[in-house]
Amino acid sequence: MTDSPRSSTPTPRTAPRILAIANQKGGVGKTTTAINLATALAAVGERVLLVDLDPQGNASTGLGLPAAARRITTYEVLMGEYRLEAAVADAGIPGLSLAPAGVDLAGAEVELIDAERRHHRLADALADYAQLEDAASYVVIDCPPSLSLLTLNALAAADAVLIPLQCEFFALEGLSQIMRTIETVRARINPRLELQGVVLTMHDRRNNLSNQVEADVRAHLKDKVYRTVIPRNVRISEAPSHGKPALLYDLKCAGSQAYVALASEVIQRERARKEAA
Repeated sequence: MTDSPRSSTPTPRTAPRILAIANQKGGVGKTTTAINLATALAAVGERVLLVDLDPQGNASTGLGLPAAARRITTYEVLMGEYRLEAAVADAGIPGLSLAPAGVDLAGAEVELIDAERRHHRLADALADYAQLEDAASYVVIDCPPSLSLLTLNALAAADAVLIPLQCEFFALEGLSQIMRTIETVRARINPRLELQGVVLTMHDRRNNLSNQVEADVRAHLKDKVYRTVIPRNVRISEAPSHGKPALLYDLKCAGSQAYVALASEVIQRERARKEAA
């Protein structure tokens, strides 16, 4: 493993709270949620690390980091070639940093299949990172849209999962699948893993189907569903092409305001969890 510069006497500190943004279905607003939740958390004073674990690298692109600038990525971290902090890049937003992904990450599935601790590579890297003086208070992991070895690494490392759920016909079927995966990971790999919440995305209040899906999900999961609903919003869709989170592209749009509200709910839930502990 190649060492990156680090403090020789790291100060003991509270471990980062690790949130995995996961859904095996693509196109549900997973990466958009990861980018904008991380940005909103940073905006209220948290130190946040966004870990891009999707070979498509959309979270990295959405934060304006071109592929050519991704010298060290999460692929090298998972393969044990570098510590996580060596991959961390400045996201250009106060309080927010990024561990980018590149196309090589797609090969990790095959390369790690017979590797030692193949499910715990990210957990080990984050445990090492947590010892740094300037480690983030929140780590947000953008998972690939599949229940793959990469997603299992994220769930093995995470304290909690946030599930973006598109308001459409097959939503509940997909939700039951990811919930079963969370239960399996909790039983076999990571007993501390919990569901932080489900956020409804791409919601159109003029659409009866959107409203019905919302009602069904809330009836099924009750207070595990965030009060905040992310609306279908053109400005959110435009933001990645400008290499910016929606919160920087257009803070006043309905989508950005929804993500600010979501970040507030996440923080409230984390505060309640700490008080109950």
